[in-house]
Amino acid sequence: MSEHPTRFYAATLGCKINQYETQALREVWQARGFTEVQSTAEADLVLVNTCAVTAKAVSDVRATVRQAHRANPLARIVVTGCAAQVLGDELAALPGVAAVVPQDAKAGLKQWPQGAVSAPSGSGAAQAFPDMQVSGYTRARAVVKVQDGCSHRCTYCIVPFTRGPSRSRAPHDIADEVRRLLQGGFRELILSGVNLRQYGRDLAMPADFWDVVARLGNEFGPEWAGRARLRISSLEPGQLGSKALDTLAANPLVSPQLHLSLQSGSASVLRRMGRGHYTPQPLLDFLHSLRGIWPVYGLGADILMGFPGETREEFEETLAFCRELPLTYAHVFPYSRRPGTAAADMKDQLPVAEKKARAAAVRAVAAEKKDAFLQSLLRRDSLHVVLQSLSPARGVSEFYTDCRFDSVPDGATLREIRSARPLEVRKGVLIVSPQ
Repeated sequence: MSEHPTRFYAATLGCKINQYETQALREVWQARGFTEVQSTAEADLVLVNTCAVTAKAVSDVRATVRQAHRANPLARIVVTGCAAQVLGDELAALPGVAAVVPQDAKAGLKQWPQGAVSAPSGSGAAQAFPDMQVSGYTRARAVVKVQDGCSHRCTYCIVPFTRGPSRSRAPHDIADEVRRLLQGGFRELILSGVNLRQYGRDLAMPADFWDVVARLGNEFGPEWAGRARLRISSLEPGQLGSKALDTLAANPLVSPQLHLSLQSGSASVLRRMGRGHYTPQPLLDFLHSLRGIWPVYGLGADILMGFPGETREEFEETLAFCRELPLTYAHVFPYSRRPGTAAADMKDQLPVAEKKARAAAVRAVAAEKKDAFLQSLLRRDSLHVVLQSLSPARGVSEFYTDCRFDSVPDGATLREIRSARPLEVRKGVLIVSPQ
């Protein structure tokens, strides 16, 4: 193996922000002459971009590193990301690991292996928005990272320890990246951040996330409305008020779909989670008002079940709230104890089996709602599907539903948006026909 590896394989675990940051490194490395390969067996360098949000995520990191080393004992494995920030010593001891680069030094990997790729946790460098950008993407739908980190210490969450305080990307940099991606052929762009509610608090010019959405609509709407779309990543219920309604009503690019970092439908559980800045009921009022802007829309939520001390009554509150919500899907997780968080030391930790049972009950409600929503879409004349693959022809509708074409649309190319007529629901997927 050469002293300076030129063939690399990238394994990305976790969130859309990690996908974005892997892409940013990919582009820089390829510009320097590195070649991306499709398996660890072919690689001189294996990048493992990690997640630490749950115990399972950390377990997946260990498994990924071990599998890479078994497949290619000569490859140098570089572990970075959130798990590298908090479990550096443990990960460094895994077989084949040549370097562990904490999350706050990830951008330094652009110079690998010549440049320094380490920075002390809590350093001043961690306060700046990471110097990473993209001009393309390996997936059909591109991520635009607008915010990083979180300064709100939810009692269960390890993210403030792994990604540091909230930092906002300058609005003109966001617009420049949106322009690059649109010009590069992408037709669905996902505006993503770790905590979009905190966007703008660190900027010299007062702004919030809705100001960014409005700017993008004003700047790109005249040319791209009907031809491309923006999708908003996870939002907090506390962001959803009159400004959100006004912004969505005026924006011609935003897809009619929202995803909420809800976590619980019980106000008392939310307070123990450190999320007492919102309560469930105003969310229902907002969603009712949203019907006046989007008569049909997709709605997803992240929900955490079995939080320490969650009583049977509180569980029932969340279950009842989910029945009221116009959910079209949900990501439901049993609570996972994370080292160093306040909730890890709370009394009345629930048994694993009970946490799983409560999560399963909420998933069942979400599954019923998803099926009902898919059935309702069969009454529509058409959907607008961004093509993610051609063999088979599949994609995602404006409502964030998986769609499969019964035949490949004529002249179809990846990333474009095609009109399609819904035909039937099959195993949670809409079967559609090209129009």
